[in-house]
Amino acid sequence: MLKLILLSWILGIASMGSSLPLLFSIWPVLFILSLILVVLIQLKWVKTDFLAIKIVQVILFVSTAFSSGHYYADHALTKRLQFRETQPQQVEVVVYADRLSEFKEETVQQKVQVLGWHAKPVQWLLLMKSSGYQSPSSLQLGQYYRIQGRLKPAHSYATSGAFDQEKWWLQQNVMAGLRVDMIQPLTTEQVTALGFSAHQRQQQGWWMQFRLYIEQLRYGYREFIQHQPFVQKGLLLGLLTGDRSLLSAHTEAQFQRLGISHLLAISGPHVLIFALLVSWLLQRIIGRYRPQLYLKWPKVYVLMLPFLGAVLGYCAFVGFEIPALRTLLMSIVTVTVILLQQPLRSLSILLLSASILLLFDPWSVLSAAFWLSFGASFILLRIYQTLQQQPLGTEITGLQRFFQHFRLLVESQGKIFIALLPLVLIFFQQLSWIAPLANILTIPILAGVIVPLNIVSACLYLIWEPFGSLGFQITDHLLNLMMYLLNGMEHLFNPQLHRFAATPLIIVSLGLGMLLLFLPRGVVPKAWSALAIVPVFLGFTTHPQWTLHILDVGQGQAILLEDGQHKLMIDTGGYYREDKFSIGQQVVLPYLSRQGITQLQQLFLSHLDQDHSGALGAVLKGLPVQQILANEIVPDILPQQFQYCHAGQQWRFEHSQLRVLSPIYTDLAKVKSNRNEYSCVLYLQVTQAQGIQNFLIMGDAGWETEYQLLQRYPDLKVDVLVLGHHGSRHSSSYAFLQQLKPKLAVASVGWDNRYGHPSQELQARLRELGIPLLTTAQAGTLQFQLNEQEIKLRTHRQQWRWLQREPVADAVLRSGL
Repeated sequence: MLKLILLSWILGIASMGSSLPLLFSIWPVLFILSLILVVLIQLKWVKTDFLAIKIVQVILFVSTAFSSGHYYADHALTKRLQFRETQPQQVEVVVYADRLSEFKEETVQQKVQVLGWHAKPVQWLLLMKSSGYQSPSSLQLGQYYRIQGRLKPAHSYATSGAFDQEKWWLQQNVMAGLRVDMIQPLTTEQVTALGFSAHQRQQQGWWMQFRLYIEQLRYGYREFIQHQPFVQKGLLLGLLTGDRSLLSAHTEAQFQRLGISHLLAISGPHVLIFALLVSWLLQRIIGRYRPQLYLKWPKVYVLMLPFLGAVLGYCAFVGFEIPALRTLLMSIVTVTVILLQQPLRSLSILLLSASILLLFDPWSVLSAAFWLSFGASFILLRIYQTLQQQPLGTEITGLQRFFQHFRLLVESQGKIFIALLPLVLIFFQQLSWIAPLANILTIPILAGVIVPLNIVSACLYLIWEPFGSLGFQITDHLLNLMMYLLNGMEHLFNPQLHRFAATPLIIVSLGLGMLLLFLPRGVVPKAWSALAIVPVFLGFTTHPQWTLHILDVGQGQAILLEDGQHKLMIDTGGYYREDKFSIGQQVVLPYLSRQGITQLQQLFLSHLDQDHSGALGAVLKGLPVQQILANEIVPDILPQQFQYCHAGQQWRFEHSQLRVLSPIYTDLAKVKSNRNEYSCVLYLQVTQAQGIQNFLIMGDAGWETEYQLLQRYPDLKVDVLVLGHHGSRHSSSYAFLQQLKPKLAVASVGWDNRYGHPSQELQARLRELGIPLLTTAQAGTLQFQLNEQEIKLRTHRQQWRWLQREPVADAVLRSGL
C-alpha cells in the first residue's frame, strides 16, 4: 500500500501545469474520507479482510495521494509564476552575485539575485557578451552591482517536441533573463544607502557563507584548470564540478552521438565515489589510532555520519544537482532504515527518496534528469534484487570475478537502455543505437579510474598544489586515452542520432511494455510486455481524420497538413543562422516525430527567403520528401523531385482540396526580382466540414498580389486567413480584409521580433473590421482538427500553465472555433 501511495503522490506532482479542475473540487472530500477510513481501521470498526473493503481502501488512498500531489504541485507552481517576468523592457536593478558564471562560446551567463524588484530577492540570468574567457563582464562572487540592460523573459518555441525554455527556467528558478548593457560595482556603503542592509546581514550567515565558499572553490578549480597545459580541460572540470564552461562544442556533440552525454553530468556514482573514499580513509585512521571505537559501536554505525557528511558536502559542491540530490536522499533514507533496524526494501527506498525530493523541490519533476536518474536507479535496484535472490556459489578465481562483473556491466547497460527508451523518446525524440556499447567502454574507465583519481587530485590540490597538479596531469592522460578509444569507435561505427516517430500512443505503449517487462517475477507474465508494444510495430496513431498545423517557428512560417495518408508541408521555417541554431533540427523535425510522420508526399515553399525555407536542408536530411514545389528552382535537389508552383494547379485528398492561386505561370520569370510578391499563395478547402471550411495561406505576398487575387477570384471565401508577410503593414490591406472578412486571422511571427510584426496598422484594421487575431508567438502551434464535420482549434500554449497567454482564449471564442 505504501508503494502505491508514494507512486500516486509522485504522479500527482508530475501532472504539474496541466488543467485538472475536477481534482480541485473533489480533493477535500477524498482527503476527509481517507482520514475517516484510517480512523475506522485503527478503531477496528472496519475489517480489512474483506476484498471489497481492500479495493475501496486502495482506490481511496491512491486517489487522495494523486490529488494531493497535484494540488501541492499546482500551489507551488502558482507561487513561482507570480515572480516570473513576461514583458521585455529596459531596466536598472541592483544584483548580488552568488553563483558561478558559465561560458558558452561568446556568451557569459550568470545567475544573480535581483534586489528590490519584488518584496523578496528573485533570481535572474544575466546574458553578457564576451570575446573570451577573461571577460570583464563576469561578476565577482559575493559582490553587489548596479546593472542596466534589457529584460528578456523566457519565451519558448511553443511546439510539441521542441525545447521548452520557459519550463526549464521555471525549474531552475530563473524568473527572467537580462541582456546587460552596463555594469557598475557597488560598495558596502552604497548598498546600505540603497536600503539593502538586511540582505547584507543575511549573507553573513553561516549557510550563505558556506554556499559562497563552495562557489569560490569551484571558481578556483576552473581558474587553475584553465591555465594549465591540459588537453582535456573541459572534461577534467566537467567531471569534477559539473561546470561545462571549458567543454568544447565538438566534445559535447561527440558524446551526444555516442549516447553518453549523461556521463558529463555529476551523478550518483561521483557522489558515492567521494563518500566511499572519505569513509575508507576514516576507517583506516580509526583502525590504526582508535580501534576501540569498534568495540562500542559496529563499524557501519561509526562510519554512517561521516559517509552522509561526505555525500552532503559533494552535493553542495556540485550545486545540488538532481542526480546528486537523489543519492543524498537515498543515503539518508537507507541510513535511517538501518538505524531503525528495519528491512531494506530497495523499491520503497527509491520511491520514498523521490517523494521527499518532490516535497522540497516539486519543480524538479519538470526536469529530464529527475526521471532518467530515478529510472536508471530502478533498473539497477532490480538487477541488485535479482543477484540477491541467486544462491551463493563456491569460491571463484579473480578472472571469474572479472567476467562476472563484466557480465553485470553489459546486462545493466542493456537493460537501462531498453527500459529508459520511452523516457529518452519523450525528452529527446532521438537516440543512438551505439549507446550501450559506448557506455560499456567508458563507464569502467570513468567510474573505476578517472573520476576517483580526479576527486583525489582535487583534494590534494587543496592540501598542496603540486600534488594536485600531478594528479590532474595523470587524469588528463587517461582522458586522452579514453577519447582515443571513443574516436576509434566513432570511426568504426559512424554513429548518428536517429529520430523516431514517437507519437503519444507509441510512447505509452513502450512505457507499459517496459514496466511489465521489469516488474518482479510472478506479478504478471512477461509475455504481456510483448502485447503492450504491438502499437509500436503497427504504427498506430490517434490523430483526427484531418489536421492543419501552423507551427510556432519564431519569425518564420512552417505549416503541416495531414489528410488521411497524405502528409505535406507548406514552408519549413528557418533561423537566420541555421548552422548556429537549426529550426529544422530543433523544432520542425521533433514536431513531425511527435505526429508520427516518417515521410512527406509534398513540400511547398512559398518562396526561398530564409525564414520560409531555411530549414529545408535539415528536413530533407531527416525524412524523405517525394515532391518539392516552389516559385523558383531550389538548389541542391534532384530535378525529378522539383516542380514549379503556379496558379491553376490543384490536388484532391481524402477530406480536402488544395489549389494554387498565385503566381500565374507567366510571372515565374519575375520571381527573383520580387520573391515576396510572387509567393505561392495556397487555398485549402475542407470539403466535408461545416462552419470553418476555407483556409488562405498568403506566404509573404503583399498589396499587389492581394489586388490581383480579388480581381481573379471575386467570390473567394475565406474562414481562416494566414496573413501575408507575418502581418506586415504592407500586406493584408483594408479592402482585402473587408471583402474576405475571415473569421480568424493568423500571423506566424517571432515573439518580440525586431520587425514589429504583426504591425500596429494591421492590428488596427483587424479591430475595426472585428476580425480576431491569433499569433504563433502568443498561442504557440495552432492545430485545426476535423472531428465529425466540425473543425476545432487547439493551441499549444493552452496545454500548460507556464505557457498560457490570456488573449488566446478570447480570440478563439470570438472566431467560433
